[in-house]
Amino acid sequence: MSVADDDAVRAGIAELLAHGLKTTTEPFPETEKEFGGILNELRALDPKDLKSKLVIGGFVNHPFGEEQYRCMECMYYLVHRKWCDLPELAVPVEPEWWCRLWRI
Repeated sequence: MSVADDDAVRAGIAELLAHGLKTTTEPFPETEKEFGGILNELRALDPKDLKSKLVIGGFVNHPFGEEQYRCMECMYYLVHRKWCDLPELAVPVEPEWWCRLWRI
């Protein structure tokens, strides 16, 4: 994908989230088994099924929780590309967004 393609997909995601796409933010995976379960759900999807990735991943377009976690602090976030590098997600994201697969 080119930078322009990433920007277009990111804008589309922003629009979906801004218009109230209901995503699964809870339960947050507390164990590796729970985390792996979510990854298995994502692996079962068509890699191009962006909307389902967002729903299962629990994406929101703002910092989340009492600690105000953001993609920006996640270990999977690629700063210069504004990209989630978790293979099961692999989507362009904004630094202020969050998903339930967030890790430090």
